Amino acid sequence: MSIKIKELPELERPYEKLELKGEKALSNAELLAIIIKTGTREETSVQIAQRLLNLNDTQSEDLSYLQSLTIEELMKIKGIGKVKAIQIKATCELAIRMFQTTNYKKQKISSPDDIAKIFMSELKFERLEKLKIVVLNNKNEILKIKEIALGKTQNIEVPIKDILVEPIKMGAPKIILVHNHPSGDSTPSNQDIIYTNQLYDLTRLIGIELLDHIVIGNMNYTSIFEKILLKDRKDINNNKL
Repeated sequence: MSIKIKELPELERPYEKLELKGEKALSNAELLAIIIKTGTREETSVQIAQRLLNLNDTQSEDLSYLQSLTIEELMKIKGIGKVKAIQIKATCELAIRMFQTTNYKKQKISSPDDIAKIFMSELKFERLEKLKIVVLNNKNEILKIKEIALGKTQNIEVPIKDILVEPIKMGAPKIILVHNHPSGDSTPSNQDIIYTNQLYDLTRLIGIELLDHIVIGNMNYTSIFEKILLKDRKDINNNKL
């Protein structure tokens, strides 16, 4: 028979503690215990939650690692079955979506930082690469954001024509490319740079302006245009895949 939260001493009940003192008064383990709900014969839900927190090997209070855990990895923790694992994953996804900019249309982009703020919370913990295109009007206002590809491995290889389908269809004059590096390091790869250069040349030929290519890492980003293309375009032109 499992140990239920209501069977704990009053001061150890996360539900009651949250109701009386507010959510800010709860520890990370207590907040997770509310999601986990029940314990096992040997452990309370708070103790199970603490073991889940102990998986973080960074020795910090950063909970971002929870997002990267799969359902199967969560189920390896005694006391967390499939339903609880799914509940934890759903909670992590809700947390990410709470910080996403959903009302992006007509938002004006003035700098790489503006783009990074839109995508950072969504992409910084992704295990696979995602590639997105931001379609803009002449005032640099966002018309549409479209996901072009999701990498099945650690890399995405997308034909340039697939990037151009949406802006051509919309008759849009400007685009920005965004993708993430699952490693957390936003430093562009040589392939990223060459691909961006090729896309830049092609968009100029058809009258579309590629404003930038932003690479998202873990709480960091790099503007390929700002850091590399505007300075070393001649060198890039000499590179080959």
